Amino acid sequence: MKILALSDQVVETIYSPAVRERFGDVDLIISCGDLPYSYLEYVVTMLGAPAFYVHGNHDQPEDIGGGQVLREPRGWVNLDGKSIRVGPLILAGLEGALRYKPNAPFQYSEWEMRWKVARLLPGLLLNHLRYGRYVDILVTHAPPLGIHNDVDLPHRGFAVFRWLMERFRPHYLLHGHKHVYKPQHTRTRYQNTVVINVYPFALLEWEK
Repeated sequence: MKILALSDQVVETIYSPAVRERFGDVDLIISCGDLPYSYLEYVVTMLGAPAFYVHGNHDQPEDIGGGQVLREPRGWVNLDGKSIRVGPLILAGLEGALRYKPNAPFQYSEWEMRWKVARLLPGLLLNHLRYGRYVDILVTHAPPLGIHNDVDLPHRGFAVFRWLMERFRPHYLLHGHKHVYKPQHTRTRYQNTVVINVYPFALLEWEK
């Protein structure tokens, strides 16, 4: 099962007819946020695969002309606060980044994110009863605290994500938010989980 994950930056070769030649065989598309909704709609239209996303802290309505405003990417499923099974995979998602502006959308304090995680837990526990595991891929925008994050408040990660990995052992945690230019820093193993910064995109293969 091939997975195309996107985040934070529009990639010219993906936002073109070449995307079908290069990624036409992907089975699943995931967005970790901070991408124009029109870009996401183009990708899902060209590839026709199931698509799931979480919001990034810079997401905002997009005027596409003709009096139309996109408030969500059409053809995509918002994964925030949900746990969904897609074929052999169990996905779960948490949107946003650490709060650095008052009342800003898709920004949360550490305590607010802990509350979002608490509301996600019943679905994860039910997954364990049904399938023998909690979650395969956890999709977030921000990274976990101390992994791929930075010291400044806007780019600091969430500590509760580390607890989620320790307790529920996803195979992957996919995130964006932090722009990186050194590939060796984009993958880090934390206990049973491989944490991947997908900026600006990553191609993964899942074997059941």
